[in-house]
Amino acid sequence: MKNKAFAGLAALGCLLFASTAFADQPMPWQTGFQPAATSIMEEVRWFEQYTLWFIVPITLLVLGLLIVVMVKFREGAHPVPSKTSHNTAIEVVWTLGPVIILLFLAVPSFQLLTKQLAPTEEPELTVKATGYQWYWGYEYQVGDNPVSFDSLLLADADRAAAGKEDKAVYPRLLTVDNELVIPVGKHVRVLVTGADVIHAFAMPSFGVKIDAVPGRLNETWFKADREGLFYGQCSELCGKDHAFMPIAVRVVSQDKFDTWLAAAATNVGEANKALIASIDGADKSVAVAANAAQ
Repeated sequence: MKNKAFAGLAALGCLLFASTAFADQPMPWQTGFQPAATSIMEEVRWFEQYTLWFIVPITLLVLGLLIVVMVKFREGAHPVPSKTSHNTAIEVVWTLGPVIILLFLAVPSFQLLTKQLAPTEEPELTVKATGYQWYWGYEYQVGDNPVSFDSLLLADADRAAAGKEDKAVYPRLLTVDNELVIPVGKHVRVLVTGADVIHAFAMPSFGVKIDAVPGRLNETWFKADREGLFYGQCSELCGKDHAFMPIAVRVVSQDKFDTWLAAAATNVGEANKALIASIDGADKSVAVAANAAQ
């Protein structure tokens, strides 16, 4: 019985705190942000924890004051209501206190916004992302051989043909037929617009979220610190299939990106299959080596 109880508590703890070990995709029972893949997202996570040092004490203070008022000034304990109308000390405190707290929140907030909207580096790659009802179109602005393709939700019936049957890596309702492929460690500028209605390009692990507005070109950027497959979604209600408009970004090494880009200029589908094969092959080689070492 003790072992069963311990196992149950351990399972409950995993559910409550598993968000720190989750892959770069939304997971059941997730309570926190996805793991950061950019320096901007690291700062977003820091700012969230920083604000909790203000939010939690304020919430507890307000809760305590409400309890005091309900107990001390209830009708049974305080039949004659107070007629106090002014208290200079209290008014000074509740005016200056929030001002000081807001200053402590505003300064790092503005610093973060400045980094998000005004990058100091020159872009090394520019991609245009266009939102449609209900999929994304990408255009790479590179040299004389531009690469462009659409990225649609992958149907379950097409998983085998695409080589994406592992739902742990390619989750249902988030997997697309053609991912946005970018090189690791490179400053990527993303020009975002909408073709019909307002959409929003959002990638949680990158700390990126910006509206795709028809007739307007918005700009955002990211610089992925590690390789992997990252998922996001359209984050602006855009019609009946809004929930079926995922975003997938595959971050690879510069060599793999150059190979993929050259192949994608003629056939995006085959380039993606070759890229997946090269990544899966490398992963399997590492696994085999690890098993052999044991």
